[in-house]
Amino acid sequence: MLRCCRVCRGVRDSGSPREKSFLLTSQWYSEAVIQMDRAIRRLEPWKIAVIVVSVIVGLALIIGLITFLLCHDQDRYYNASFLITNVDYNPQYERQTTDEFRNLSEDIETMVSEVFRGSFLSKRYIRSHVVSLSPDPVGVLASVVLVFKFPSADSEATTWGQVHRVLLRRLKATSTYLDVDKSTVRLTELNKEKGDNLLNNCCGIRRQAFSFTGVERITGGQRAREGEWPWQASIQLDGAHRCGASIISNTWLVTAAHCFRGVRDPRRWTASFGILLRPPKQKKFVRRIIVHERYSDQLLDHEYDVAVVELATPIEFTSDVHSVCLPEASHIFPDNASCFVTGWGALENDGYSVNQLRQAEVRIISTAVCNRRQVYGGAITPGMLCAGYLEGQVDACQGDSGGPLVHANSRGIWYLVGIVSWGDECGKPNKPGVYTRVTYYRNWIHSKTGI
Repeated sequence: MLRCCRVCRGVRDSGSPREKSFLLTSQWYSEAVIQMDRAIRRLEPWKIAVIVVSVIVGLALIIGLITFLLCHDQDRYYNASFLITNVDYNPQYERQTTDEFRNLSEDIETMVSEVFRGSFLSKRYIRSHVVSLSPDPVGVLASVVLVFKFPSADSEATTWGQVHRVLLRRLKATSTYLDVDKSTVRLTELNKEKGDNLLNNCCGIRRQAFSFTGVERITGGQRAREGEWPWQASIQLDGAHRCGASIISNTWLVTAAHCFRGVRDPRRWTASFGILLRPPKQKKFVRRIIVHERYSDQLLDHEYDVAVVELATPIEFTSDVHSVCLPEASHIFPDNASCFVTGWGALENDGYSVNQLRQAEVRIISTAVCNRRQVYGGAITPGMLCAGYLEGQVDACQGDSGGPLVHANSRGIWYLVGIVSWGDECGKPNKPGVYTRVTYYRNWIHSKTGI
């Protein structure tokens, strides 16, 4: 016993600092464990459950985030170019708004869609869009943007290889009406910024597919969604919404002349973009306002109701803000064609503007019908067109003036048909909306803007 005590005392007295530290740490840890055990015993069961659930939820969120980052689908863009040898180049291909460009582009896009829809990439393929048709000594060189959705974890080299392989294997076999020289096929991967820029600089394109639920009213009807009508603009006098307008380039808008009745000083005007008036996606100052020379503020015949607005700085084109296509002067939009009119106008006659953009589906009404005695009694001239329904209800209203009436062609490209001009109140039977006919003033617009 004495020996033992001395040994213990000797170790205790003469032990090294490291040994002392270890003993103190062990003792502290033991006491901490005991205290924690006592604390846990004192916790009520519901508190323990909350802690356990919180830990599980936290782990689930972390795992979910990691899974999302590794496995979610992302858009991938490619530029495909190839030579079509059985089509002679036409100078009309230089303008994307011509019927010649539309017809050949539609054939090309149909062919490319058949290539991928019939392959193992059918669920990955989103769309194709012809961005240019260039001359070649033996035909036409087509440049096409392809959009796919691939898992983000898939390597760029792998997905490029899959797209390239399908394109080479199926391109010529799929086409029954276009001869493609397979030796000229080139496929380049584009980053998101470059892919977006190529598409956003194509007029009349919408990046998303939107479904419509039939006839809706601006006056009390359907609200527009982000990116649905990217060419819509608001022109504002001293900061307050006055009229709608349409983007036709990154520096030019087209609208109604009557919007500037009595106030043409560009310093008092601004333009905003996006579906909300407040806050807008973008806002620009106005440099110049050009009203048609033959428009009169005093006369109430609504003739020559067109104006163009030059912005002080260019719009930054995005998927939510970019231009609509202007039709050729010779283009004819058929009677009864489905169109959409959009704006921030009043929900009822003499009402107030709304903050979120609204839309209405209307149909073109022939001038002969619109000039009937019970409708507008001969007031509709060649520079105007009617759209809406003789039974009323669906119409533009005050505050929609200057805004776009648009129609989609067979490629899904949207063209500016009309400019909201005038009407007898809003939505009255036999009083459809009257619009400035864009094709009638197409050459005048070109003479002022170069577009």
